[in-house]
Amino acid sequence: MQILTNPADSVAAETKSWQQAMRTAIRDTKTLRKRLKLAPDPAAASAAASFGLFAPLPFVDRIAVGDESDPLLLQLLPTAAEDHSPTHFSNDPLQESAATLTTGVLKKYMGRALMIVTGACAIHCRYCFRRHFPYSDNSAGAAHLEKALVSIADDNSIEEVILSGGDPLTVVDRTIDSLFSRLGAIPHLRRIRIHTRLPIMIPSRVTDQLVQTLARCPLEKVVVIHTNHANEIDADVTGGLNRLRSAGALLLNQTVLLKGINDHAPTLIELSKRLLSAGVLPYYLHQLDQVVGAAHFEVPLETGKRLVGDMRAALPGFAVPRYVQEIPGEPNKTVLA
Repeated sequence: MQILTNPADSVAAETKSWQQAMRTAIRDTKTLRKRLKLAPDPAAASAAASFGLFAPLPFVDRIAVGDESDPLLLQLLPTAAEDHSPTHFSNDPLQESAATLTTGVLKKYMGRALMIVTGACAIHCRYCFRRHFPYSDNSAGAAHLEKALVSIADDNSIEEVILSGGDPLTVVDRTIDSLFSRLGAIPHLRRIRIHTRLPIMIPSRVTDQLVQTLARCPLEKVVVIHTNHANEIDADVTGGLNRLRSAGALLLNQTVLLKGINDHAPTLIELSKRLLSAGVLPYYLHQLDQVVGAAHFEVPLETGKRLVGDMRAALPGFAVPRYVQEIPGEPNKTVLA
């Protein structure tokens, strides 16, 4: 075991850990299938070419070897079903292009602005509603950051900034720290919200520097993770989530209702229990956004309503997420049950 005596060495080791996990993520189906002892699937080549595989090893190691139906595997494995979508499925199901305030900043709802920090993610979810999003032209990265911050500072109605992407925590700590400082200096902002899967995919992403950045931010901090199945939450994930809470962040979870993955009441009930044990409040259960390539994941609304009813019967009210759907143009998410 390496002993680190210099705090700077410790930070460097942590940073290398999560960044190394990003660099060594599996990016082709042949390698993933070989690692998990699964037979080749030539029919999935088209899906993999149109939306590449990205699977970090800390997450892959939670997938059952030899099980084609593993609920974690199904979230990231390209399949031939992605080549078949109904005509009402679209590349921009939430019509986000119409909500653009400036490059990299969307304003969908009253009082909130969403900043597309980056197009990079720690996993390519096969049901992602932004799988066709034109990140190269619509990201508040270095080239457009100043304009994005000015647009937020000039709109006094904005009280909350949501950092999204991609995944905002794929950005290095020093950039996150700088962004928090810049946002914290805007007088009318009260809250920063981070939407991320990094603490789930790569738990080592919760570095000391990230925790310190959150702790010293004068604004209210909310971290919304995205978890669809209890098997995603192991001891390392729970440890990282506890560190985020120690920095004063409120932790919420949003889940997408997915056919073959979590469309089963005991599965959703166990997920809520596991989240609560990790200090995370179940927040939203999303009806699938109808994006091209994801139709095979869609669960009928009536099934979703029945599942929520089953959850209510088995869990305390605070452990039951709101079953919602985002409808373009509506002033808020629509509660379905």
